Amino acid sequence: MRDDHRAWKDEVYGHVARMGKAMASPRRMEILDLLTQGPKSVEHLARELGGSVANTSQHLHHLRAARLVRSHKAGTFVIYELASPEVDRLLESVEVAGESLLLELGWARRQYFPDPADADPMPLGELQSLMAADALYLIDVRPSAEYAARHLPGAVSVPLAQLAEHFRGWQGQKPVVAYCRGRYCLYARDAVRYLHQQGIAARRTEASIRDWPDASRATG
Repeated sequence: MRDDHRAWKDEVYGHVARMGKAMASPRRMEILDLLTQGPKSVEHLARELGGSVANTSQHLHHLRAARLVRSHKAGTFVIYELASPEVDRLLESVEVAGESLLLELGWARRQYFPDPADADPMPLGELQSLMAADALYLIDVRPSAEYAARHLPGAVSVPLAQLAEHFRGWQGQKPVVAYCRGRYCLYARDAVRYLHQQGIAARRTEASIRDWPDASRATG
């Protein structure tokens, strides 16, 4: 009977370990994080990663074998997406555990957010209150395709490359709040730094569409 127990445990934990093994790569973790923002082609992912299509395809092969992602054809492109919402929740749990347990992770984050303005992101609760009161100008500084896939209610799409044009001659009275992909994205930090240089009051938030299960889809 004990041998039967051992064989069963080896099998079930072996299947669970497949996911852990597939995620045991910084590039694959980044791919999963990128896919939380919406489906992407292999070519798009390769550009984001700064790697080759061949290497990116290999990473996606491992993630697909572990049932963490799925794909479909769109013309000549192969489009990847998370296999299910549970994958997003798994990634979030790993990130939260890492923030709590790995001192090195906190140190690495502080290296890229050294200024007081950088290090003081607007908390989710405050953001929700200001959104409900229509008391802020919320900008989504991710690429426009990600905004089109899903975005926070009332957010305006202002990709980083369009920031200067959008805020030229800015006369808005509401404080500007910038968001991007979440805690491991620097777009909002860069946007706020630029706006401060222009004398525009702005803050970033680490909240993202992952905090809004009912985040809006663009309608035009």
